[in-house]
Amino acid sequence: MSEGGTPLPAPAVDQLDPVLVHHIVNTLGWPGLRPLQEQSVEPLLAGEDAILLAPTAGGKTEAAAFPLLSTMTRERWSGTSVLYLCPLKALLNNLLARLQTYAAWLGRTAELWHGDVTTGRRRKILAQRPDILLTTPESLEAMLVSTHVDHRAFFAGLRAVVVDEVHAFAGDDRGWHLLAVLERLQHAIGRPVQRVGLSATVGNPADLLHWLQGTGAAERAARVVAPHLQTGPSGRPAPDAAMPSADIQLDHVGSVDNAATVIAALHRGEKRLVFCESRRLVEELGEKLRAKGVTTFLSHASLSVDQRRQAEQAFAEARDCVIVSTSTLELGIDVGDLDRVIQLDAPSTVASFLQRLGRTGRRPGSTRNCLFLALDEDGLLDAAALLLQWSRGWVEPVIAPPEPRHIVAQQLLALCLQEHRVGDRLWQQWWNGLGPFGAPAEPILRHLISQGYLDRDGGLLFIGPEAERRFGHRHFMNLTAVFTAPPQFTVLHGRAQIGQTDPDLLTEKVDGPRRLLLAGRSWLVTYIDWQRKRCFVEPTDGGGKAKWSGLGFVGGASFELTRAVREVLLGADPPVALTKRAVRCLAEARDHFAEHVHPGGTVVTSASSGQVRWWTWGGHRANATLASTLSDITVPTQRMNDCWLRLREDITPQALKKALEAAVGRLCLPEVDDHAVRGLKFSEALPVRLAHATLARRLADLDGARAVLEERVRFVTGSL
Repeated sequence: MSEGGTPLPAPAVDQLDPVLVHHIVNTLGWPGLRPLQEQSVEPLLAGEDAILLAPTAGGKTEAAAFPLLSTMTRERWSGTSVLYLCPLKALLNNLLARLQTYAAWLGRTAELWHGDVTTGRRRKILAQRPDILLTTPESLEAMLVSTHVDHRAFFAGLRAVVVDEVHAFAGDDRGWHLLAVLERLQHAIGRPVQRVGLSATVGNPADLLHWLQGTGAAERAARVVAPHLQTGPSGRPAPDAAMPSADIQLDHVGSVDNAATVIAALHRGEKRLVFCESRRLVEELGEKLRAKGVTTFLSHASLSVDQRRQAEQAFAEARDCVIVSTSTLELGIDVGDLDRVIQLDAPSTVASFLQRLGRTGRRPGSTRNCLFLALDEDGLLDAAALLLQWSRGWVEPVIAPPEPRHIVAQQLLALCLQEHRVGDRLWQQWWNGLGPFGAPAEPILRHLISQGYLDRDGGLLFIGPEAERRFGHRHFMNLTAVFTAPPQFTVLHGRAQIGQTDPDLLTEKVDGPRRLLLAGRSWLVTYIDWQRKRCFVEPTDGGGKAKWSGLGFVGGASFELTRAVREVLLGADPPVALTKRAVRCLAEARDHFAEHVHPGGTVVTSASSGQVRWWTWGGHRANATLASTLSDITVPTQRMNDCWLRLREDITPQALKKALEAAVGRLCLPEVDDHAVRGLKFSEALPVRLAHATLARRLADLDGARAVLEERVRFVTGSL
């Protein structure tokens, strides 16, 4: 009791179900809860929406599961009352056993539902509804539209949704899809559902929570739980809050061959995870490490499920080995007792680096660590800039892509597939007024009707013949996937699937036998089945090539990271260990770019060839915005980059100054080509004008462009 006689609140662990507490102490052997877990109990037991923020391995799953399981018992929830959503099937697979164990302590069940779950298992789940269902948003929507699932009955008891790695959703179109599906689910069951997001460190956790709440943001209590961060009134982390103590080293190795030599020589006997920024690099490095006798496993999106699963299992059990991966192992999949993280060049964001860094330092007495191996000068500058920003505690804010009109089109089709018939004046109610899915969707609905994607009769909307033709294959399975995947050929060795490869490798002219590089090994192509998009291979000794093409626009560096590159060139060093090679290469880079950077503004240079470049250091999107806005003085056919724009060769300081002054108040969105629009899934279900407008808005950085325009511009021969 307090002095005034008011009962003091019970410790967090005492508010949990006693049976659960018994197992936490005696089965898990925990002396107590971690800070995040302690601070999550009270708001989650009170039914509040929340973002639980912690570094990798910070106990976020338990922070959500323990209070929700306690409430489940206390309030006698029945049926499937908790949804646990993840961005990756592999992450769901990894979490299942843990959540099943926690649920079983209280006599409850947890089950898995995604594309790899067998039909027989699904029938059992439908007949015996689990208390917790682990799934992806795409599989959840597939349940809503399936004729085999009575979704109203199945989800009648739903009370809470946990969204793991919520930052991985919110920053792209899968986030809009997630929010829209949750609103439809709430509408179907007739009540709001508690929303709990689990996230690594982000620059704007309060904004992320507001986003996750959807239409409930104005009505439901909510809070950010982040004991490791000091946040200000805006909900943003305080300076230096995101930077954990860590052993970081930056080296310049110059090539993939040299990177393989360094990795093979260092940290022998330890378990090392190497991140690469492309599948091609993963394959090339994996092959070179195996040639040096290093036990090596690979993981990327174009390897078969069996290949990735074997690699993850072997890596979790092995000791002296290396796994080479793209971002597929960046999220919270358990890869065992990891010793080292190595990064080739630099990830595209500080947030990604924090995720990767968090894979290490989990054992008592160990330190988080990362060795950067730069393959060239650009890679070294990108890594140094990222580490400079990280050292300041800066992390990118997670911002939902603007104007998701293509997702609106997809959702209108999915709703009509789900309900079979929807009133043409009632469809907006299904999204409860969620931003782009309300009145702004009217032009998209009219287009879908006019083009035959939807039919209207007697005041009702239903699926039309064009939707059947484009998306009807395999029970409209393609309608629930938000991304467009480039066409790929399945590669088979006998009956075993190795993975997938780009069709260009099967059609380009070669001298001699055609060889592929996949799963870290070279393969001889023996037969190509063009109709079924399959190719058959046999092992061969070296000479294989790896290639994968992307669809649509791939953005470059942000304004903030590109500006950090400029700071590095002007003399700023990140506070990490730099090898002698890195120091030497940085000095050479600073000498090379000496005329292209200035602390007081941007620089215009003229080469002996007559080419004029404006060194904005604005990042890809800001430069694309400036190129469109200043089309009268920029070269129209240039390929966009992060650092500079090409100007007309006859430009004068006076003409440039006049153009820049006029541009400040009339920024234009970037030009968009048809190839980029094709990479926008469901863009064919939009009017061409709206498809282009959607992508143009996403290619723009208006704030970055405005910041560049407000700076002083200098010619190398004088100032403007």
